[in-house]
Amino acid sequence: MAKSTPLQQLQEQADVPQTKMGKLFMAMPVIMTVIATLLAGLASGEMTKAQYDRAYAAQLQSKAGDQWAFFQAKRLRGELQRNTIDVLASTGAMLPAGSAVGAPKPSALVAAPEVSAALEAANADAPPETINPLLQALAEAPLAAALKSAKDRVANYDTLTAPLIRAAEVTAISRLTFNAARYDVEAKLVADIARIYEIQVRKTNLSAERHHLRSQRFFFGMLAAQAAVIVSTFALAARQRNLLWGFAAAAGVLAVVFAIYVYVYV
Repeated sequence: MAKSTPLQQLQEQADVPQTKMGKLFMAMPVIMTVIATLLAGLASGEMTKAQYDRAYAAQLQSKAGDQWAFFQAKRLRGELQRNTIDVLASTGAMLPAGSAVGAPKPSALVAAPEVSAALEAANADAPPETINPLLQALAEAPLAAALKSAKDRVANYDTLTAPLIRAAEVTAISRLTFNAARYDVEAKLVADIARIYEIQVRKTNLSAERHHLRSQRFFFGMLAAQAAVIVSTFALAARQRNLLWGFAAAAGVLAVVFAIYVYVYV
């Protein structure tokens, strides 16, 4: 007589009917273990994405800070030009007629409507419940296009004002007047770049919060699947196993349904 295998002995001891349902109950610990492992991987992956977004947001915030520092330098230079004009005016220096050269106007910022709406909300210091939906609906492509347009404006304005700077060097006052107006315009152009970077920072932080929330939810689903593993394993050795198997199956189904909900809607 052939000796029964350990699995057959376990089945005989557990007295599990050899039907499809019985085989499913026997395989339930393995199935729940696989599901728990998958959910653990999803939780770990979402946490990694959250950490990446946090690091990327810090890089963007550093770039925004650099632009604001540049903005302050431009504004300070403009004020220095005007202060010098006041000093010269107090000494009786006069601006020769027809020698003043005005600073040209820059080109308009090319931005998608959703980017403009987000910038306006940020400039108005809108509350999170107002600006967050705008940022969540904002795609990366139009935001990157707006940033490129803002940088191109600065480069184009430098090219536009290069010959005018030489034309303004007729007298000291005409040069100072032109440079004061030019620095004011350049400061506004740099501020637009800084604001777009800050929009990217906020959007990236929202993405990090979302991934962190998804990681927590997947972790809760993993705990439910692990509970199903434990209960279904105990059910194999229990006399009254129907209740335990029912609880294990409910925990497993709940874990799977909850994971699908988090993956699709969170």
